[in-house]
Amino acid sequence: MALGTAVLAGCGALSPPVTSQAVPTPATGAAAKAAKQVTIGVSMYTLAAPYFAAQMNAVKKKASEMGVKAVIATEAHDDMNKQLADVEDLLSKNIDVLILNPKDPKGLVPATKAAARAGIPVIIMDSSIDPSADYVSIVQSNNMANGELVGEWLASSLKGQPIRMALLSGTQGNPVGKERRQGVFRGIIEQQLRDGNKSGFEILTQGWGNWTHEGGLKAMEDILVARPDANVLLCENDSMCLGALKAISEAGRKGKILVVAAADGQKEAYEAIRRGEYGATGLNDPVLVAGTAVEIALGYLSGRRDFPKISYTQAAAITKANVDKFYRANSEF
Repeated sequence: MALGTAVLAGCGALSPPVTSQAVPTPATGAAAKAAKQVTIGVSMYTLAAPYFAAQMNAVKKKASEMGVKAVIATEAHDDMNKQLADVEDLLSKNIDVLILNPKDPKGLVPATKAAARAGIPVIIMDSSIDPSADYVSIVQSNNMANGELVGEWLASSLKGQPIRMALLSGTQGNPVGKERRQGVFRGIIEQQLRDGNKSGFEILTQGWGNWTHEGGLKAMEDILVARPDANVLLCENDSMCLGALKAISEAGRKGKILVVAAADGQKEAYEAIRRGEYGATGLNDPVLVAGTAVEIALGYLSGRRDFPKISYTQAAAITKANVDKFYRANSEF
């Protein structure tokens, strides 16, 4: 049956690191399986950004460490229709569980319905999905908490100075980007209120970088022309910010714009933080997210039914004061 028409009742949900409330045990479920019997299907909407490539490799490494029989992976090349077809193909290959990083929160709901119809539990990794989807748990960094911590740091760093912000977002309608920037806004407001009983900042413009280094470079070139008065750049991930840094340097504005990212923790961003070229970023470790997704998948297949609907990893703002705690020179991402 085509994914667009596949329908079935939902699976249950379960729990690792920081979590939300647990959900009831599902009425149906697969028989318990040992890792050596398990084939994991992984559907990534893109591997173009370093974060997602590292995440995919981390899934394979963690699965191997846990003795998983096989991992079958697909990449949709940022195409929602291809990702729907990818999932349909994975379901035809007798996978036992599907780890899905969805391109679109609503558009990939039919993929989860098709998996449920086939009796295959779904773990959502990194990105969000609509509540109507059938899935065990969403595993992701705590975007709101990370954003708040970055916002607090930003407000403290510019205490008494106006914030004239250029905003560099990923893709329109993406719930992860929305949550990340809103977290930063909340953190700025709360810190300003704590510091001076008042709050205020200006968003001069919003650009779109499609989550990539190249997209960030191009969008920032346009921003620098349109709004040369910006003194803060907020990006929704590190890759875009790193591209934007190049545009800022080439425009002779290095050191005149405070650059922060709501999330990721890319190695190159940590290095820029160490050099003082980059203010802060939120902790979004692809290895931890991927490893947690695999652990939940195997836990569910072994019979566990106590995972929460959302499983969050640790939140932190990475700045020059603590970057050495998180930096790994051999990190893939």
